[in-house]
Amino acid sequence: MKKGRNYKNLCLFMLLLSILFSNTMYAQTEDSKNLNLWSSVEIEYKLNDKWSFELSQQLRLKEDISLVDEYFTELQTEYSVNKNFSLAGGLRFIRQNDTDGNIQGYENHLRFQFDAKYKHKINDFKLDYRLRYQNKNDLSVSSDEGDYANQHIRLKAGIEYNIKNWKLDPQFSAEIYNHFEKGEAGGFDKYRLTFGTDYDMKEYGKIGLYYRIERDLNVDLPETTNIIGLTYKYTFK
Repeated sequence: MKKGRNYKNLCLFMLLLSILFSNTMYAQTEDSKNLNLWSSVEIEYKLNDKWSFELSQQLRLKEDISLVDEYFTELQTEYSVNKNFSLAGGLRFIRQNDTDGNIQGYENHLRFQFDAKYKHKINDFKLDYRLRYQNKNDLSVSSDEGDYANQHIRLKAGIEYNIKNWKLDPQFSAEIYNHFEKGEAGGFDKYRLTFGTDYDMKEYGKIGLYYRIERDLNVDLPETTNIIGLTYKYTFK
């Protein structure tokens, strides 16, 4: 009985992966330069039941995974108010590759964010929600030169289904961005849809794979970006 259930779970997972990559290949034929690859390595330290700290290094490739988009280092900390609710903050130093316009090359950006998170369970489902304030600024251009902080309010909701005797539980999340910046019209400007899974290797850490669709909102020519993500995370106490 257990073997038959595992076989069905494997077939379902392979079907979802086939749909995922079929959609990616279709998107490539529609726009050959909208496929990105995001990769990250993260180290988490849990100080106690309340506090945790995380350091990550990430690399993002664009234009059919042929060109560096950006790479960055991020430091985050999280405080658990109780088993369901937590507060977090993070700081990110970014090297962003500008390939548009007359002046091109790598730029230095600094971003910080503050999060409020809530999670709970309903039977075999894990649900989580995140409200984020995000502030990103180009360090090479001052406000006197016309540069102002790019700010967003982001709302994300996610769900994970726990399949018994199966280590690759499916995960799905949806996120919407609300943009505001001095001198520009604000409003919703982007959304993300993400499907993925991860595998816990116990003392060796956790690896993950996801597929993400990112699409512009409220513009004349909205752009859709397809993203394949690879993650590795190691937690120690």
